[in-house]
Amino acid sequence: MPVSTIDERTALVLIDLQNGVAAAPTQPYSGPEVISRAAELADAFRAAGQTVVHVRVTMAADGSDWPGGRTEGRSRGGTRPEGWDRIVDELSGHPEDLVVTKRNVGAFHGTDLDLHLRRRGVTQIVLGGIATSMGVEATARAAYDHGYHVALASDAMADLDAEGHRHSVERVFPRLGETGTTAEILALLES
Repeated sequence: MPVSTIDERTALVLIDLQNGVAAAPTQPYSGPEVISRAAELADAFRAAGQTVVHVRVTMAADGSDWPGGRTEGRSRGGTRPEGWDRIVDELSGHPEDLVVTKRNVGAFHGTDLDLHLRRRGVTQIVLGGIATSMGVEATARAAYDHGYHVALASDAMADLDAEGHRHSVERVFPRLGETGTTAEILALLES
């Protein structure tokens, strides 16, 4: 279902739009395309007096603070370039924005995101970021479980794999919320 409304107290939550993550090759949109749309959304949310949250992932070089479950495809640490976990320049520099640091896939577990949103009376979140089938989807699932109305800006997110993005957008997100384009969400925000 397309996004039907923007609640009076809505937050834009942008997942992992940081130097090291945004530099990865993504599908079906490039990192710069996702960042451009996210910046457009962030500017409009700020202008409307709504909350903007940047979620960044970081971890110790040895991976000791990352969740301990076994996986087949995740690196556990290693050296990362200086500044890999800083929010991209196009989105940073707004002191009114919130920054939440996570050490998990999703943005709710082990962070104060829910506390920040509840204190502000937020009832809906609009999500974007990288990667669609990981951080964005995990955060959407948790937001739904926490009782938030979830809207997903499908063209302000991308994945390392086009099929992963498509599966999340077409199969998972309709069960968790409403999906729309950046332009559709901006039109609702302005109305």
